[in-house]
Amino acid sequence: MEFILWVLQNIALAPYYLFVAITNPGDWLNWSNPEAVMRFIYYGASVELFFVFFTTFLVITALGMAWKREILWGGVRVLEGIANAIGRTAAWAGLIMVLIQVMIVFLQRIFRVATIELGPLGTAVAYDLSWWAEGLKFWNAIVVCLCVSYTFVQGGHVRVDLVYSAVKFRTKKMIDMFGCLFFMLPATVITYLYAWFFMWRHLMTPSVTSTSDLDRMLAQSRIFRWNVETIGFSPNGFNAYFLFKVLIVLFCVLLFLHTVAFFWRSYLEWREGEDSADKYLDRDKMGHEAEDLEHAIHSGST
Repeated sequence: MEFILWVLQNIALAPYYLFVAITNPGDWLNWSNPEAVMRFIYYGASVELFFVFFTTFLVITALGMAWKREILWGGVRVLEGIANAIGRTAAWAGLIMVLIQVMIVFLQRIFRVATIELGPLGTAVAYDLSWWAEGLKFWNAIVVCLCVSYTFVQGGHVRVDLVYSAVKFRTKKMIDMFGCLFFMLPATVITYLYAWFFMWRHLMTPSVTSTSDLDRMLAQSRIFRWNVETIGFSPNGFNAYFLFKVLIVLFCVLLFLHTVAFFWRSYLEWREGEDSADKYLDRDKMGHEAEDLEHAIHSGST
């Protein structure tokens, strides 16, 4: 009972939390002030922020269910559009990764070059081949983290559907809605909480944790300084591993947004029936042979 009251209280206070944040941007966006940085870090993974997003989700969902379903369809199209735009852009990192690997093989095995210089003469930046080789993991991480919701929209994730494929259309949508609320959402939020503070521990000192309260973090702001992680696994290796921590946070944000989009789509397709299946879905077009092969694979799996 106390937990329910706590949830309802935070839902009721969510508009106030949002109002305070909007009307006092200097308290958390003025990064020349260490206290503002600490507030940004604290509220970036706070109960208040979660309930602002959760209450917004509840309000939009209620309006779409009780008034106009087109509100939810609009939300689905916007969120899936964001996933597609980011994913289609980030997917080019795969090509960059291949080109870098080919370049490394040619320069190292054939021309025996030890470093690669980029930039105009006099200002060129030189990196050892081991730096480029280790950096391949970063391009791979971009594909994994930024294409996750895009791949979901495109139907590219592997799923075990021994039960799912045997049930009726509306039952599938109920399973999807249940999975969004009780599996995708909690897992994403928990991962984000750890990833957020994990990222900041590699960008600044002193260290902050998810258990630190605001007063303690404001007190720590007196000794705040930027300390971006630039240590590689080898002397001349890739030295921007803090970017991996940033990608984990972005991964969680994209997955959170797509959880909302997938819940809305599942509800709308459940409400409107099979005729609305894949409505407004923007999937990539392939050649006829590739489409026939994909159809055969999906037909065989079901």
